[in-house]
Amino acid sequence: MPLLTRLIPSPVVVDIRPGALDDLAGVLADERIAQSGRLAVAVSGGSGAKLRERIAPSLPGATWYEVGGGTLDDAIRLAGEMKSGHYDAVVGLGGGKIIDCAKFAAARVGLPLVAVPTNLAHDGLCSPVATLDNDAGRGSYGVPNPIAVVIDLDVIREAPARFVRAGIGDAISNINAVADWELSNRVTGEKIDGLAAAMARQAGEAVLRHPGGIGDNGFLQVLAEALVLSGISMSISGDSRPSSGSCHEINHAFDLLFPKRAAAHGEQCGLGAAFAMYLRGAHEEAVHTAFVLRRHGLPVLPEEIGFTLDEFVRAVEFAPETRPGRYTILEHLDLKTNQIKDIYADYVKAIGS
Repeated sequence: MPLLTRLIPSPVVVDIRPGALDDLAGVLADERIAQSGRLAVAVSGGSGAKLRERIAPSLPGATWYEVGGGTLDDAIRLAGEMKSGHYDAVVGLGGGKIIDCAKFAAARVGLPLVAVPTNLAHDGLCSPVATLDNDAGRGSYGVPNPIAVVIDLDVIREAPARFVRAGIGDAISNINAVADWELSNRVTGEKIDGLAAAMARQAGEAVLRHPGGIGDNGFLQVLAEALVLSGISMSISGDSRPSSGSCHEINHAFDLLFPKRAAAHGEQCGLGAAFAMYLRGAHEEAVHTAFVLRRHGLPVLPEEIGFTLDEFVRAVEFAPETRPGRYTILEHLDLKTNQIKDIYADYVKAIGS
């Protein structure tokens, strides 16, 4: 009898350790990603540009492109500039916006992407999605997974602490996202991909239960691995379902309703996850989630990221409209303004000050 299995779209290289950036050229050559050394390297004007001087000598065949921001126009412009270069691969070196621009541009010109993030703000570093600002606000675009992910923990430790903490919120929110997926399965019959769900949930649990913080490599290793696994879980399921539920709907609502005031993606997702867990009746889990988020310096109340109670209630009410067709605890309860306010008051009492 033939052995039946499925192929999982995933990077051929995942290198997460202190000093990993110093071996970037060797990794790409050894894994036959860029044997000729012809690389297009997209960098930001910030963290990526600072590293260019350090690694440029090891990539003599590379052409460097500085990307201005994280918009769809930036990504299209980058693709146009790279089109005639005859490269082996594209390297995205920088924060989340640069990685997303590079992912989109690489897909547009048909080249593999090597993701080299300089912070751990969210799971986009290894996901099949590029999130880019556009004229309508912000859009998500399907792209191939990176062919390689290289995360230098020494570089991550130098990143602004807020961007690393945000990744904690995004990873932990997986637990709520999978709970939403299971709810939809029970109520609507939506099919669950068990492997994707297990991978996403365990990634979130690993970060939630780890006693360390962003100051030690052991915790950063777990966080980086969790974000990579989150991205792969989305590739397995074919969409963002294992890592995006009511928590992300609330996040998208903040982005759309208050685009100039929105906080970091992971900050909003972590807050959304804690509140959504409370909504579903998982009160102990919600309290523990809020405790861990607070321990890492992340917000658990809207005023901690500059929003009033009324603005938060408006975001929760609007959240289901951000992902039509996705069934979460928000669609299930279909709460009205006063109901949200009442439950929020109980949530505040439960998590304490």
